[in-house]
Amino acid sequence: MNMDFLSNMAVPLIVGICLCIGYIIKNIVPNDGINRFIPLAMGVLGVAINIWVNKAFTAEILLGGLFSGLASTGLYEMFRNLIKNGDNL
Repeated sequence: MNMDFLSNMAVPLIVGICLCIGYIIKNIVPNDGINRFIPLAMGVLGVAINIWVNKAFTAEILLGGLFSGLASTGLYEMFRNLIKNGDNL
């Protein structure tokens, strides 16, 4: 199954906003019980921002918001691993 169309769904504005807010939540709330809900919160936030920006609600806006919000959590993990591995050099 070809999933290339998902790369077109990422909205850089939403990814950036969700990345920053997720980073703040992760570092302010040290409780792992709360941190496990960050992907859920970023998915919901991504949808809300995408609806707000487009002033409409369609399936594409839903998917774009969810994908962008969840992509921000993956991007955070990638940066964290790069920084962690960079310290070992």
